[in-house]
Amino acid sequence: MIPPKLKPGDEIRIIAPSKSLGIIAREVREIARRRLEEMGFRVTISKHAEEMDRFRSSSAEARLEDLHEAFADPKVKGILTAIGGYNCNQLLKNLDYDLIRKNPKVFCGYSDITALQNAIYAKTGLVTYSGPHFSSFGMKKGFEYTMDSFRKCLMGEEPFSVRPSPAWSDDLWFQDQENRRFIPNDGWFVLSPGEARGKVIGGNLSTFVLLHGTEYLPDLADAILFLEDDGEVHPELFDRYLQSLLHQPGFDRVKGLVIGRFQRDSRMSRDVLAAIIRSKPELTGIPVVADLDFGHTVPFFTFPIGGQARLTAREDEAELILLTH
Repeated sequence: MIPPKLKPGDEIRIIAPSKSLGIIAREVREIARRRLEEMGFRVTISKHAEEMDRFRSSSAEARLEDLHEAFADPKVKGILTAIGGYNCNQLLKNLDYDLIRKNPKVFCGYSDITALQNAIYAKTGLVTYSGPHFSSFGMKKGFEYTMDSFRKCLMGEEPFSVRPSPAWSDDLWFQDQENRRFIPNDGWFVLSPGEARGKVIGGNLSTFVLLHGTEYLPDLADAILFLEDDGEVHPELFDRYLQSLLHQPGFDRVKGLVIGRFQRDSRMSRDVLAAIIRSKPELTGIPVVADLDFGHTVPFFTFPIGGQARLTAREDEAELILLTH
């Protein structure tokens, strides 16, 4: 179930189902609002978005109220999360999935939001989107690639090819918007060749594994998995989380694997990642490609959780096309 595409004039609601909007600097919020308004959108903020407790979040009840209100409000056409965090999975049991199913609309964010996105898809069939938070739109420099993909995925209907960004950054852009370091992109690298077409599942791996053994984990059969993790996850943890995913029912029917770029703090290298992938016989015979532009470095492309993709990986090049989104 693909939600109606966004168009100029639509209202976008900002919610904070993980960390609070209150942790985002006023300047960043103002830039984000202005950028979305320049795209033609009307931006509204949910009632509890700025509430903050000792965990820099708000109560589960407040977060559920805002999420349900955003889906129920017929004026709201798109929902952007404020930022990620650690606790979205607190909301899964009490989400009103019937309400969401009856009011399909664009729902976009990444990182901890992975838990909500995959649960919503698993329980309702609604395609959700791993892409920029509201706070991401507050980035002054290096946002063009992210913006272009957001437009193609959430405002357009045609299939589109994903290409490597010209450059990327792993800096704390929100602390210093003017003095930033961009690194030339070496492109993707193929860990295992092959071709695949399937539904897109995944997002942040250390969040995705929280769904294992629950009714909120989507069916993995016929999926192309999109996986990434942040700087808190070093190679040994990534290996362990990946192995846990390989043990899930239906993994033997997974069609392909794409891995987002790792942050430098993760200490992951191409050689180490290649060794991890080689150690997994479950991945034999399916295409595996890494260093794609999604995850916790910037910029990043938007992809549809529950949409369809085609992945072609040869020894020295790869192609990814998002077919339905």
